[in-house]
Formats: sequence, C-alpha cells, structure tokens
Amino acid sequence: MHEGENAPRRADGGDGSDGGTGRPSDPGSSGGAGRLERLRYLLVLSRPRFWLYLAGPVVVGVAYAAESRPELFAPAAVVLFAYFLVPANVFLYGINDVYDRDIDRENPKKDEKEARYQGQGYVPAAVAVCGLLPVVLLPVVPSAAWPWIVVFLVLGAAYSAPPARFKTTPVLDSVSNGLYIEPGAAAYAAVASTQPPALAVLGGWLWAMGMHTFSAIPDIEPDRAAGIETTATVLGESRTYAYCGGCWLASAVAFGAIDYRLGAAMAVYPALIAVVVGSSVAVDRAYWWFPAINTVVGAALTMGGLWRMIYG
Repeated sequence: MHEGENAPRRADGGDGSDGGTGRPSDPGSSGGAGRLERLRYLLVLSRPRFWLYLAGPVVVGVAYAAESRPELFAPAAVVLFAYFLVPANVFLYGINDVYDRDIDRENPKKDEKEARYQGQGYVPAAVAVCGLLPVVLLPVVPSAAWPWIVVFLVLGAAYSAPPARFKTTPVLDSVSNGLYIEPGAAAYAAVASTQPPALAVLGGWLWAMGMHTFSAIPDIEPDRAAGIETTATVLGESRTYAYCGGCWLASAVAFGAIDYRLGAAMAVYPALIAVVVGSSVAVDRAYWWFPAINTVVGAALTMGGLWRMIYG
C-alpha cells in the first residue's frame, strides 16, 4: 500500500468538485445533495479498486478456518468482512490522504484513479469513526481475533501518521504493510478459535511486503521530487524488482511448507516480476493489473480452503 500522489485537482465537500472525478459540483450544495457528494468522495478515497486487499484475506481466512458450511457465515465472519470491505479502507486511506496532502501534489495517480484531499473537515471525522468502529464489533468477534485487529489499526495509523510515519522510513515502510494480512488472521482466529499457522502468517507478511514495495516503484520519481525516502527510492527501480521478487519467492516457500499447492499459487508473483522485468511493459501500467491478479489468486486459495472443508 504505497500511496503518494499528484497535481492539484479540487476534491469536493465545498471546494468545488465531485470528489476527484474532475466534474465541477455546486459549491453551495447542501442538505441531501451535499451529503451525497461527501459520501461519493469518501467512497473514492477508500480506493474501491483495492477493497479486496483487506476484505479478500477475510474470505481466505474463513475458508481455511471453517469446519462446516454454517461456519462460513458465522456472525464474526460476516461482521469482519463488512468492516474490512469499506470502513477499514476509509480508515487506512483517509489517514494516508490527510498526511500526504503536500506529497500528493507531485504524484499523478490522484488525477484520474483516486481522490485528492483538500482539507475537508469531515474526512478526519470519518476516519476517526471508522477507527473506533471495531470497539462496537468486539462483542460479536471472539477475543482470539482482537490482537490482529489492534495490530491492523496501529500499523494502519503509524504507516502514514507522525510521529512514526513508517512510509517515509526505508524497510519499515515495507515491513509495516504486513497490516494487510491482519484481516485474514483475525477472521481465521475468530472462526477457528485458535491462531493461524505461523508459516501462513509469515508467508502472507512477506507477500504484503513485496506487494507494497512493487506498488512504490511508479512513485520513485515523485517521491524523490518531494524529498520522501522509501525502500524503493533507496534501492532504485532495478534493485526494487529484485527485493520484491525475493519477498515473493520467500512467501511461496513459506506457503509451500504448509502445502505445495499453496506454494504453487503464490509462485505466480515472482513469475510476474520476471515477466515485467523481461518485457517492455511499463511498471505504472503493470501496477494496475494487480487488483485483478490478487483477486484471481485469492479466489484460488479460497477454493482450496473450501475443497478441504468439503472433501477433507
């Protein structure tokens, strides 16, 4: 999850746009229309293209934890999926956008793909609500899952917000993105009432490290222009490819130690690095393939878990 971005476009919520799509809205809009504009902006801010990066691991975790079909739709599983589908993304990317407001002037991804934060007061309020929402969910979610939720919230905030601001500290920016596997670990623990296998946590964490650092490659030049140091800006493009490939290869090995079929599924990622490096495909174009690739791999992992549950 590397989110640094670009050139000013007015966002919404009273400063004259529709939340990042570039079509002007009525600056004086209020009431229902104003609330709708704010909701639209928050949805764009939450990066719908990336929703399954947090909610997908919940599905995978439940598939491997469940011992019966009813457990697939246990209240804790449904609640966690709903939280990590939208509110957790508003929390995660909202903090990112608030503290990256200056950096985003130098990054082109804000022009078409995402929303540019312009200081709307309701954004920090929405982030706070989404960050506190898990407290309301605790009675529904078994205590075995609580530590994973806490780690997600802590890393999600510390990644972008000072004083930690891990995203500007090489290596820590990558390591802290293990936050993306916390939803899956929480779901597994909630349904199985036990902690997930350590090798699965390690493999997932390494995958998230590689995914984060790969996504930072298109931002190398904008980040350098803004004076931001990341793992990618320190390593440079070619060595960052090697770093990502190493993380993903190690992830495949860790999953393969659990089951060779899991290792084979995760081997897709180091193979993709080889394809990108060995072809003329621009990395900023390849970056946008990964939501679909991750969805396909996640679906394959989920089907494997369901097959295990049904056929043993």
